[in-house]
Order: sequence, then C-alpha cells, then structure tokens
Amino acid sequence: MIIVRAQPADLPRLLRFRKDAASWLQPQGIDQWSQPFPASNIAASIEAGEVFLFKEDQALDAVATVTLDRTIDPELLDLWTPEEQAERALYVHKLVVDRQHAGRDLGGRILDWAGDLAARQGERWLRLDAWTTNTRLHRYYLDHGFHHVRTTQDPNEVSGWLAQRLARRTPHSFGDLTGVSPVGANKPERKIGP
Repeated sequence: MIIVRAQPADLPRLLRFRKDAASWLQPQGIDQWSQPFPASNIAASIEAGEVFLFKEDQALDAVATVTLDRTIDPELLDLWTPEEQAERALYVHKLVVDRQHAGRDLGGRILDWAGDLAARQGERWLRLDAWTTNTRLHRYYLDHGFHHVRTTQDPNEVSGWLAQRLARRTPHSFGDLTGVSPVGANKPERKIGP
C-alpha cells in the first residue's frame, strides 16, 4: 500500500469518506460527523499539504485518509495547557478507513506511520482529539498506545477527548510517496506542507 498527498481533485473522495463514516456510526447511536463539514476547510488542508491518502495502487481509489498538522484546533486550544501547547507535537485529524478495508488494523498502521513521521521530524508527541461520547473510539486509541490526557466537561464541545503518545520510529510497511522528509540536523522543519 502507498501513501500520497491529497490533491484538490480528491476533495469529493474526502467528503465521501466523512459521509460514509457518519452513515456507519449513526445506527450505532454515535452522532460523530453527522453535521456537514465545510469543504473549504478540507480544501485548505489539501492546499497546505496536510492531507494524506492511502491507496493499494497509485491508479486506484483511496482506501483511507488522515490529516496531520502542528495546529491545535482553535476550539480546543484552551483544553491543552500552556505547557502542553509549548511542546512539539504532530496532531492527527480526520482519520478514516473505508469500511471495505476495516478489520485489518489499517488505522493502526496509519497511526504508526504518523508517529514515525512525527519522530523523524523532531516532534515529541503524536496527539489527537476524539468525539467525546464515542467510547469505542477512545478504546481504539488506548489500544494503540495513546494515553488519555483529559476530557472536557463542556457539553457543547463534541470533540473534547484528548490523547497523546510519544512520537517514535515505527515500521509501517507503506510505500511513502508523499515527499515528506526527515528533519535535517541543522534545520528543524515545522511545516508538514510544501
């Protein structure tokens, strides 16, 4: 399986990932991603080079996606302490695996790739926030080495379950065609994008 950066033409596929995930979650009583997400936000992440697609072959449709950046969601900024905000971290957003490829721990391998990338770029942490009421998702992340940091008590914050794990070099077996390279010894890189 290979990893490529998403391009503007991939926006419809990225929106479909989100819609399909919401449709799968709804019968389980989980309202995650049930509200439409502005396509312009995803397009901006694509433009910044932060959206990655996982494919079985370059010519085939993506089977999974993840967005990685070094930015705390502005709505969650006050949930991370000033000390935590000062630490170098890569943040995982919008990790989705197509249901036809579920059950093979592809999501876990993607997290390993993200943690490896974070380590190669000099980050200390791989962090994420998850839907506050999706306890099954919390368990998934805990089972993949994340540690729960805290959960907001604000009933209006739907994605306030925070977790992190140390960034570490980890084998992942993906063919990485993203062009994201490790940090040079004398030139720390802070951007994921071009």
